[in-house]
Amino acid sequence: MHMAARGTALFAAILSVSAAFAADGATKGPNGEQPTPAKSVVLTPDQEQKIKDGKFTAALVWHEMSEYTNAVNAGAHDEFKRLGIEVIAQTDAGFDAARQKADVETVMAKKPSIIVSLPVDPATAAVVYDPARDAGVKLAFVDNSPAGYVHGKDYVTIVSDDLFQMGNKAAVAMADALGKKGNLGYIFHDADFYVTNQRDGAFKATIEQDYPEMKIVAEAGMADPARSEEIAQAMVTQHPDLDGIYVTWAEPALSVLSALRNAGNSHTKIVTLDLNEPAALDMVKDGAIAALVADEAYSIGVTAARSAAGSLVGVESKPFLVVDSLAVTKATVADGWKASLNKDVPASVAAAAK
Repeated sequence: MHMAARGTALFAAILSVSAAFAADGATKGPNGEQPTPAKSVVLTPDQEQKIKDGKFTAALVWHEMSEYTNAVNAGAHDEFKRLGIEVIAQTDAGFDAARQKADVETVMAKKPSIIVSLPVDPATAAVVYDPARDAGVKLAFVDNSPAGYVHGKDYVTIVSDDLFQMGNKAAVAMADALGKKGNLGYIFHDADFYVTNQRDGAFKATIEQDYPEMKIVAEAGMADPARSEEIAQAMVTQHPDLDGIYVTWAEPALSVLSALRNAGNSHTKIVTLDLNEPAALDMVKDGAIAALVADEAYSIGVTAARSAAGSLVGVESKPFLVVDSLAVTKATVADGWKASLNKDVPASVAAAAK
């Protein structure tokens, strides 16, 4: 549950986000940081040897475990192993900020050199990580940093998606599925969360700017993912002739898929973000889902681990590092799963794709 695990439920002005993309079309970090490609993080053989000689340790303090987190976690584990850094602890907060605070306290008893983590609630996360920061632990974050923390002083870097690229590729995938024309529904994340806001805004801006024969004729904000079923049903009922529907991430997209099936609608196509086995299964069976746009989640873990390790030997990282994304379709599902999650496509999907 990738995006549900990343968000907080405060209302946002999504239209202004879309307008901002129209101006510059670039991903920004949670504090307005300029993006730097994750591939730019490179260590020299001498630096890698110094890291190996240091006998450093690391802890992975996760917000929750999911398909996405598992891939990030695997990337971090593999890179730490390559650099001779022992992972001495791994925790799962179950998306509970208080539990994450307790996890950091427990981990600190083992005195790690590094902590890689995704904060459950950035607004209150400073108190979670202060004990580690104050002890000189190198902190590398995924997606966001604690409010008030300063890059280079309090933490090493933030690693995330190229958010504009993801929304843009979703729009291109929708255009490819529909022959660059048709009426669209647009279900966006109606919450103040920069990851989804930028991805959603990039989809909308790309459609409006690049595809004059495609029109967004129905919009619905989703603040609570638990309400995605009724939002989907309302849109499909009110607009049965939609050619395509964009959905902010994969789990709510399954609600849209269900609504289309219940309505006997075999015409409308869905494009959404993040990999999901049921969604992929529908896609390879030539169902409603035309494409799933995914980030290189495994690379996020590799980059966070490498940046944190480098900081131990004086290598500075840029404040906001971003990995690439890819549009996964029926034709590319096996390669796409591997590129994003560094694992084989689920057996059910592989079997259905034959």
